[in-house]
Amino acid sequence: MGRTDPVNRSTNHPPLARDELPDDTAALARYLIGKLVVRDLPDGRVSGRIVETEAYVAGDAAGHGFRGMTERNRSLFLERGHAYVYLAYGISFMLNVSSEAQGIGTGVLIRALEPLEGIAIMRLNRGVERPRDLARGPGRLAAALRIDRSLDGLDLCREGPLWLAHDEFGAGAIGQGIRIGISKDADRLLRFYLKESPFVSGPASLNR
Repeated sequence: MGRTDPVNRSTNHPPLARDELPDDTAALARYLIGKLVVRDLPDGRVSGRIVETEAYVAGDAAGHGFRGMTERNRSLFLERGHAYVYLAYGISFMLNVSSEAQGIGTGVLIRALEPLEGIAIMRLNRGVERPRDLARGPGRLAAALRIDRSLDGLDLCREGPLWLAHDEFGAGAIGQGIRIGISKDADRLLRFYLKESPFVSGPASLNR
């Protein structure tokens, strides 16, 4: 079981260095399992361990960069390690990490977190009590951490309002399967998840 400590600690979380990040999108999606997303808010710090990601690779019909750069997706075309935040279906924000060289337009969707710090803040942001439900799914995750388009393009390899960080946690067994909620290139095995984590989203049949 994961940690559910509600104490809002002030732990130092050094950002991931850009040269540590694999420059292959699928490899980055796997690498990020077990790393941290850290968000500093006016009312405190919130953080969570990444337990589920999806890769959107070059030539991927399901990827937002498939048809080229637009004003909306330009952050996806930055060098690896930048935030690409978009609003899905006019309802939920989604946090992605740009994943290859500048101009390529590939990314990794952060699908789920295991909440670690600032759980009381996440509960207020989401209006739910159970830690398992705070950031299990990309829309819930963004709401729990108050991620919106104001963070689009942010360098996630630098400490600031939002960044990616190391953790001393050993990721353990990582599963791989099809991505969730897409219709194009839907059979590609580009979703990665921490096996046996209760914080992974999607049906149990996809998380074996």
